[in-house]
Amino acid sequence: MVAILRWVERNSLPVSAWEDPEMVDQVLRAIETRLDGKQAAAWSHKRNRRILNVAMKYAIRGRILRANPLPKGKESTAATKTTNAVDKRSLLNPEQAAAILDWIRRRPRGGKRLHAFFATLYYCGPRPEEAVAMRVQDVTLPEPDAEDQWCELLIHTATPEVGKQWTDTGEIHEQRDLKGRAEGETRTVPGHPALTRILRQHIEDEQLQPGDLLFQGESGGILAGSVIRRAWRSARKAVLPPHVYESPTGRRVYDNRNTRLTKWLNDGIPPAQVAEWAGNSVAVLLATYARCIDGQSPDSKRRLEAAGDLPEVPGVG
Repeated sequence: MVAILRWVERNSLPVSAWEDPEMVDQVLRAIETRLDGKQAAAWSHKRNRRILNVAMKYAIRGRILRANPLPKGKESTAATKTTNAVDKRSLLNPEQAAAILDWIRRRPRGGKRLHAFFATLYYCGPRPEEAVAMRVQDVTLPEPDAEDQWCELLIHTATPEVGKQWTDTGEIHEQRDLKGRAEGETRTVPGHPALTRILRQHIEDEQLQPGDLLFQGESGGILAGSVIRRAWRSARKAVLPPHVYESPTGRRVYDNRNTRLTKWLNDGIPPAQVAEWAGNSVAVLLATYARCIDGQSPDSKRRLEAAGDLPEVPGVG
């Protein structure tokens, strides 16, 4: 650790460098640029700016700097604008989703386990790091002979992959609370009867107990991201035409979530309810998915037409 700190000291510029406007501009350009030279996502740029401002405030409080050298107001947001809106081309249609899920189910090695995982992403829209953290006891299944065959998922934990070098335990995954939620906050999501059948069979086939991970790797541990991504990539390549495979359609595992949230909105589920199921705020939900909402124009036109035209003005004509 001492050697690392000495290296950082030798290779760091003095604090006085922040007094050079050109140097400040270089830093700002760097935090809004990815390693491949392309523009970083808007949320990434904002997060980096927040972190940098916190560092500046700390330096001022410690009397290392006299004032915050970062630009303020409109000047601070003059960078190229980007958007977090979902690309409509990335969404899967039902035929594509069904074909991919069926191919995964027929996969010789662990196909049925992975099928249950991807079906959960498609039907309920959890983030992948939330799905891999679920336990059997987090799923409420109706009785097989019940009239209502909808299940319910309890989402309360996320275990994203962050790498061994970034965790205190030396594990690849790190257990966290839900993204953007208060500590200990949970949410419940309804699961389609089709998912009920899949999960009931999955739990029975794997002989899972209430405290077991719902989706496990071959050795019984947490389902690895590399396995998930490889299976999804192979399925897309196997069932999609070459021009569709090369397109953004379902390119990321996360596109299952985007497809589900968009479908809920297009099916007329109120945005507040979709936001609750998704674990987003309504503002973030609409900003992200508004461009993907379609099929409601005819109904909107009927409502507007029903409101009527301007009244006739006597004596005009």
